[in-house]
Amino acid sequence: MLERLPHEAQKWAEKLPWQERRYLLSLCHLLCAAAPDDQAHFLDQYTADGLIAKIIQDYETQAKVQRHLESFHIQTILTSDTLRHYIRQFYIHSAQDARRKPDKFLESALRLVLSPKEKNYVLNYILGFELIKMIFQMSWLQQERFYLMQHNQEEFFLTYVKPIQHAHRLNGIINPKDANLFFAQRNYFIKEPKISERKLVELAMVTFTTDLVSNLGFAIVRNIRPVPFDYDFIYRPEEEMIFT
Repeated sequence: MLERLPHEAQKWAEKLPWQERRYLLSLCHLLCAAAPDDQAHFLDQYTADGLIAKIIQDYETQAKVQRHLESFHIQTILTSDTLRHYIRQFYIHSAQDARRKPDKFLESALRLVLSPKEKNYVLNYILGFELIKMIFQMSWLQQERFYLMQHNQEEFFLTYVKPIQHAHRLNGIINPKDANLFFAQRNYFIKEPKISERKLVELAMVTFTTDLVSNLGFAIVRNIRPVPFDYDFIYRPEEEMIFT
């Protein structure tokens, strides 16, 4: 098992005297036996400062993510406080994922802490999460305009828009009753949902896994899967569209 650790960690663990090995084993036992939320709380307290320092050192990637946020007209600024907030949220979100895949929580958390390359995972997560929050706050008409701009419209709709619309319905945020009646349909279709920040975060975390959120951010930053965005077109009032 020690062979699976980074070389420096392996050497450190092998050199520990017996008394300190007992401490390490006790910590491992407590962490593995703890509930996912408790694991998330411990990891947040134990790792946040080091992760923030690593992220800030990589100014180029941080600046690139900031530019992408601005291109989507998202106002979030990547300050130390924002990074700390999102690191804690990442652990909580991972703990939530663990209820579905318990073996994935510590795996993702340790990967984030141990690998220098994985510091970007947090930045990708931030970008992906902020974009998903933005889509959650769009009307269904705005969502339609957004996914119609994408290169793979069906994939984008099925992966992001459809789950969000399902969450809207399930939580009574948008209620498409009488959908077959034209005027009722337009009313719910063009209405922007009003969701508090706390509820917005909860819905996004329940609807999407950490991996899906981070992969969205990664695809945008690495230009693997561009997400075209035209603010003026997407948010244009409906009455203006009638005469186009």
